[in-house]
Amino acid sequence: MINRVLIRIKVVQLLYSYLLTQTEFKIEPPVENPSRDKKYGYELYLDLLMMVMEMSGFDVSSGRRQSLLHGVTLNKHIDHNALARSLNGLDEIRAIILRDRSGVARFAPVIPSIYEAISSLPAYKSYSRIKKPELKDDVALWSSIITNLVANNPEFMAVARKDPGFTVAGFTRGINSLMHTLNEYNDNRGLFNHARNALDYSLNKAHELYHSLLLLSVELTRMQDQRLDAAKHKYLPTDEDLNPNMRFVENKFVKALSENPDFIEYLDERKLNWDADVLMIRDMLDKIIESDLYRDYMSLPGETTLEQDADFWRQVYKTIILPGDELADALESKSVYWNDDLHVMGTFVLKTIRRFGQSKDGGADVRLLPQYKDEEDSRFGADLFELAIKNYPAYRELIDSFVNKNRWDAERLAFMDIVIMVTALAEILNFPAIPLAVSLNEYIEIANAYSTPRSGAFINGILYSVINHLKEEGKLMKA
Repeated sequence: MINRVLIRIKVVQLLYSYLLTQTEFKIEPPVENPSRDKKYGYELYLDLLMMVMEMSGFDVSSGRRQSLLHGVTLNKHIDHNALARSLNGLDEIRAIILRDRSGVARFAPVIPSIYEAISSLPAYKSYSRIKKPELKDDVALWSSIITNLVANNPEFMAVARKDPGFTVAGFTRGINSLMHTLNEYNDNRGLFNHARNALDYSLNKAHELYHSLLLLSVELTRMQDQRLDAAKHKYLPTDEDLNPNMRFVENKFVKALSENPDFIEYLDERKLNWDADVLMIRDMLDKIIESDLYRDYMSLPGETTLEQDADFWRQVYKTIILPGDELADALESKSVYWNDDLHVMGTFVLKTIRRFGQSKDGGADVRLLPQYKDEEDSRFGADLFELAIKNYPAYRELIDSFVNKNRWDAERLAFMDIVIMVTALAEILNFPAIPLAVSLNEYIEIANAYSTPRSGAFINGILYSVINHLKEEGKLMKA
């Protein structure tokens, strides 16, 4: 069974990779040795980005001046819209704000009139009727705003002409750069689909690992059976060769597992085998046979029970197979996910073997663990991943607001810490049935395992601050 512990780890890992390789918007870099047209075009491009942020209710001056919309009735539909939140989450945008790039202030005379004209656009009328606008809806609206209210606005052009570096070509270039940045959003949807598919694939591979690990006991038994049979047919077999101790080969747990309908069906469907790893199976078998565990098991008096046979294999997995370097090397060559999954899936293998040992019907009544406990668990990973991406800008803004600026630079936080906290907030705010303490503990453990030595304590402090703030605002009701 794939539990939520592993699902959370998978979501954090794939969200980290996704966010590193993709942003909703890509900010154009400055051009080296620019011409006058290119220089002005880039400056206007940055001013336009800041204008979009300003008209969306974000302070792009870091408190150094009054809002350019001071005294204007704010439009609730575009205030802190998803597009602006996404832009605000970009390091490049935040760096521009921190550098006090205040060129947008020169457009103060025209920004209020542009803002008030937004509600007259047909695109806005359609947008305002959408119950929960998504980022793509914001992109369509702002594309219309720039095209209809900025690019061909004589008053905006008149203000722009007052800049000593102004050129008509540069003006056109700046407008086109902003439109390209907005339209590029649509080109990134494929990356999201790829990341979602990778999440499903990695969870399917984890369940495959569970069966592959169980299959090892069958393969090891089969190899030992072949060795004993070969010894009987050698030129001068000894009495021990002719009458070997068959306890290992006839182990009742392995026999019950080999005949288990769930196991047989999965192997047939997936065509699982360890045929390419004969040397690993051989070395693993040698280690088992040379162990005190094997010696003690083989010397037990009388016929062993299913419980004893299952307990023997539990100990073999715990002390020899799962910790072994041979298995780790083999898993790495089979799947990029399996080494990270080994600990959790190994735990479920041990649980399955114990179930066989406790069976009252020779193992015939044992069902292998399903991929998920229930339908809710099967959706948990995909839902958590999508919620973390959809709300990333808003959650990032929350996190940054509680970073102690005297001790931490928000721009230099370990990115894995940010991803872990964003995922934690996605769970805390959107899965009411999961206790708050469970979510906090799980993500602190992930931070301790996958981020820096100081990450667990840091993440704990930030999340507690965010949670208390959300409770005070009535946005979080969990105890």
